Amino acid sequence: MSGPITRPVLAAMLALALNALVWGLSWWPLRQLDAHGLHPLWTTACVFSLAAVALLVVFPTSWRHFQPHPQLWWLMVASGLTNVGFNWAVTTGDVVRVVLLFYLMPTWALLLAWWLLKERPTRGALARLGLALLGVVLVLKTPDSPWPLPQDLSDMLALLSGFCFALTNIWLLRLQHTPESARMVAMFGGGAVMAILCAALATGAGVIPALQLPAPWASDATLMQQASTWAPWVLGLSAAFLVSNFALQYGAARLSAHTTAMVMMSEVVFASVSSVALGASALTWRIGLGGGMIVLAALLASQAHTDTHTDPV
Repeated sequence: MSGPITRPVLAAMLALALNALVWGLSWWPLRQLDAHGLHPLWTTACVFSLAAVALLVVFPTSWRHFQPHPQLWWLMVASGLTNVGFNWAVTTGDVVRVVLLFYLMPTWALLLAWWLLKERPTRGALARLGLALLGVVLVLKTPDSPWPLPQDLSDMLALLSGFCFALTNIWLLRLQHTPESARMVAMFGGGAVMAILCAALATGAGVIPALQLPAPWASDATLMQQASTWAPWVLGLSAAFLVSNFALQYGAARLSAHTTAMVMMSEVVFASVSSVALGASALTWRIGLGGGMIVLAALLASQAHTDTHTDPV
C-alpha cells in the first residue's frame, strides 16, 4: 500500500480490525459461559446453529449450491473443526499460548499446498517454516518439560484448529468460484454440525457434561436460571461472529493479502493484552520470543504471496 490512506482503505482496515477484535476477545464470553455450566463445545453448537439459521433466513437458496459443488461439504468439516478446536482450547488453556499455536496456520498451509495443490515450496518458504517451528519449540517448552511437546489438551486443540484453519483456506481457494453466501452457510453450518457431533461424542465418552436445557413445561428453577444466563451470551456471540465474518469479507476483498494479514495479526495483540490483564495468561520470555517468531513467519508468508497490485484507492 503506497501513498496516503484513503477512506475506502481505512474502512476496510477497520473492518478487519473489528474481526480481529471479536476473535481476540472471544475467549472471555466463552469462559463466562463455561463458568455458568455451558461447555465450550455446547456453546459453539448453540452459537453457530443460531448464526447458520440466520444466514439461511437471509439466503434461503444458498444450500442448493451444495449439490453442484460437493466440495462445500469438506469446507463445512474443516471450518467446523477449526471453531471446535479453537473455542475449546481458548476456554480451557492459556489464551496467549493457544492463539500463538493457532497462528502456526501458515506452516500448515505451506505443507497442505505442497500436498494438495502440488505447489513445491521455495527456499524462502522453507526458511519461514524453520522460523515458525523454532518459535513453536520455544512456546511449547516449559521448565517442567524436558522436550518441547504439547503439554495438555488445549495445546493439541490449538494445533489442530490451526491445521484445520489452513485446510479451510485451501478449500476456500478451490471454491472461490462459488457464491459467497454458500461458503458462509457452509462455514457457519459446519461450526454447528461439527460442534454438535463432537459434543455428543465427548458427552457419551464422559469427557464433558451433558447439555441440560429446561423443557417449556419444567419447573426446575436452577435450569431456568442457567438458561436465562446463557441466552444473552449466546445471542451476543452469534451476532458478533456474524458481524465479524461480514467485516472480514468486506475488508479482505478490498486490501492486498499482505495488508489483510498484518491487520489480522492484531488478534494476537487483543488476545494477549486482554488475557494477561485479566489473569488468564502468563507472558514469559519463551512465549514472547517464540510467539514473535511465529508471527514474523506468518507476516513473511503473507508478504511472499502479496499480489503485485496495490490496495484500491
